Amino acid sequence: MIFTPSKEGTVYKTYKDLGGVLTYCTGATENAIWGKTYTPAECAAQLDKDLASHAEGVMECVPAPLTDGQKIAFVDAAYNIGVGAFCGSSMAKLANAGDIVGSCNALMLWNKAGGRVVPGITKRRSEEREICLKK
Repeated sequence: MIFTPSKEGTVYKTYKDLGGVLTYCTGATENAIWGKTYTPAECAAQLDKDLASHAEGVMECVPAPLTDGQKIAFVDAAYNIGVGAFCGSSMAKLANAGDIVGSCNALMLWNKAGGRVVPGITKRRSEEREICLKK
C-alpha cells in the first residue's frame, strides 16, 4: 500500500507524534524506544509487518466484501488511529451494516489529535474518503 507511507513519512529516530505517542520509522509505535535510531531496512520491515497486521485487524472486524479502495482507506485509517479504535468506530459499524457510503463518510469524524482538529489529518481523511467512495 503506497498510500499509508506517503501520509506517514519516515523518521529513523524515535519522536513523539501529535498525540504525544512515541513513534519511529513510518508511524510505528510498537516497542518504541526513546532515542533509538533505526535503519532503512528495519523501517521497511516494520512497515510491512504493521500494514499486514492492521489489514488483518480491519478484515476481522469488517468481514463484509470491500473494494480495493475501501480496504486502502480503512487500513490507512486503522494504521493512523489503531485497529481497536477503527473496529469500535462508526466506520466499521456502518460498513458491517452495509452502509458503505456512510462508512466512507465517517472517516471525516477522525480528524483530531489531542482533541483539536488538525488540518493535515483532515486532508488525509478527505483523501481516504475519496479513495473509499471510488467503486
